Amino acid sequence: MSYKQIKWMILLIPTITVGLWEYIRHQFLMPYLSMDAGNWLTPVIVYFVSVTLLSRLFRMLEGARAALEQERASKTALEARDQLARELHDGISQSLFLLSVKTDKAGRSLAGTRHEQDIRDIQKTVHEVNTYVRQAIAQLRYVPSPAADPEAIALQSQVESIVSDTVPDAHITWHLTEVSFSAKEQVELLACIREALLNVRKHAQATQVRVHAEGSASRWSVNIQDNGVGIQGDPLQLKDRYGLRITKERAEQMGWELKLNSAPGNTQMIIGKGQN
Repeated sequence: MSYKQIKWMILLIPTITVGLWEYIRHQFLMPYLSMDAGNWLTPVIVYFVSVTLLSRLFRMLEGARAALEQERASKTALEARDQLARELHDGISQSLFLLSVKTDKAGRSLAGTRHEQDIRDIQKTVHEVNTYVRQAIAQLRYVPSPAADPEAIALQSQVESIVSDTVPDAHITWHLTEVSFSAKEQVELLACIREALLNVRKHAQATQVRVHAEGSASRWSVNIQDNGVGIQGDPLQLKDRYGLRITKERAEQMGWELKLNSAPGNTQMIIGKGQN
């Protein structure tokens, strides 16, 4: 039933009810029902009709209004995401492309000199940042499909996209469909997973990578595991591992726990809530 139909029903039902009652009263009930009693019964009948029939229409009206407000909020959020994606593309992404062109030119001019390796390191960093920005743009422009649980499906799809862009051979098992994450929690969780996979790609030399997620609303975990060379010493204190420290800070700000266990052949980063 449409919004317009609901409004007309709310207007017509009390009117029709009173009209029918007055007709029946005057045609058939006058010998048995006094005028005062009939006048008292009129609002009582209208009240019971309103409770039994119009209450459902009011709920439908409230549902239609809530759906409209939700649609407007979703549209506003999508417009904001699209605007941010355009700003990233037109600003940072194009600046990185220009920087990449300049570093390539500098690399050719400095080939064979003692600065060649420095330029290569800069080129590698620019490429990684550019990949990160492009992934962020893709996620901002991602529109969840209207499914039974769109939030869970959207999160899983974005994780699959990150894996495809960073470690395509990684194996994913995702069982967090019953866990509801807010928009901010999704952003932070995706950033943590992305950082873990980037570290695997850059440093682990792994042949097997696994992303496993499971749990419920009160207790869940995401485990990124690889069979690479491992990390010597405390990985959170290494000079060149700023990303890991930032990831730990992200998790702590969201009230999550981050565990990092590293050994040759078995390195695990576990992000979760309610872990023992």
